[in-house]
Amino acid sequence: MDLKKSRDNIDSIDEKILNLLNKRALEAINIAKLKKDKNLKGYSPERESSMLKHLKQLNKGVFSSEDIEIVFREILSVCRAQRTTLEIAYLGPQGTFTNLAAIKKFGKKPNFIPSISIADVFDKVTRGEADYGVVPIENSTEGAVNHTFDMFLESNLNICAEEILNISHALIGTTKKGIKKIYSNPQVFAQCRNWISLSLKNVQLIPTVSTAKAAQEAKKNSSSACIGNKALANIYGLKVIASNIEDSPHNCTRFLIIAKNDSPSSGEDKTSIVCSINDRVGALYDVLFSFKSFGINLTRIESRPSKKKAWEYYFFVDFEGHRNNELVQKALKKLSNECKFVNILGSYPKGN
Repeated sequence: MDLKKSRDNIDSIDEKILNLLNKRALEAINIAKLKKDKNLKGYSPERESSMLKHLKQLNKGVFSSEDIEIVFREILSVCRAQRTTLEIAYLGPQGTFTNLAAIKKFGKKPNFIPSISIADVFDKVTRGEADYGVVPIENSTEGAVNHTFDMFLESNLNICAEEILNISHALIGTTKKGIKKIYSNPQVFAQCRNWISLSLKNVQLIPTVSTAKAAQEAKKNSSSACIGNKALANIYGLKVIASNIEDSPHNCTRFLIIAKNDSPSSGEDKTSIVCSINDRVGALYDVLFSFKSFGINLTRIESRPSKKKAWEYYFFVDFEGHRNNELVQKALKKLSNECKFVNILGSYPKGN
């Protein structure tokens, strides 16, 4: 076929897509009205997760599963915006990995609210200034973000979704020559320590609360640079000096979406809890056996000091299954008999 005929075919396909998108938006508006009448939340993490999974399974074309998710995330975002504008708080400023995770989860249409700290994200959602918050919880190479765990001990908010973001770091600044200072988040320095020691010796590493704050500092002086995602270069008028400088090619970070309520079952869910165990021999074993006895798979267990009494710990546990599942409920009932307290932080769809 010649070029004109191919372009004509694309124009015809695009017109059909446009017509279907508008039909979809009208259905989304109708659903929004029904939800409002029933006093239901406009955003349904479990529904969107199931929908994306179904579309990926149906896909037999040239698009990858990642392509399908990128396209339909934005369709979902734009259709959702026809009925409501979500307010999303995230650890800012603009350009942080948490900002990218928020966009990946919700698309580009919500109103994104940068927050100065993880505590500030929790506060904005608690006060109703934001519908949802996005906070980091763990990195695949550097482990837990302890401040987020600690906030769950002080907050009544729930986890309603999670997002997994592949992490790639870049050295950003004006020029590689003459760099004396590098700014970044402490976890980012840890994820790039080998590259830094080999490529930039005798530089001063200065920790910042976020990679975006690091970019703001680097912009002030030509002898300074920062480490973060490439998007920071465009946002803050800097240059990408070196790309993919992370030590591990399999570096990813898990983010939690927090809200006043968790999510109904999607069919593929996780539940997160925090518990405090009794001070006796075999107590932790009994906690773990509470899950094993009902065939429930634990995906993570993390301990944090209570800060109230020396050598007293809280345990954060993630496991497969929804809190409304019969076996999960039996396991939690057994667990409550072994612990001082058990608090369910939320059930939510598994992240991709």
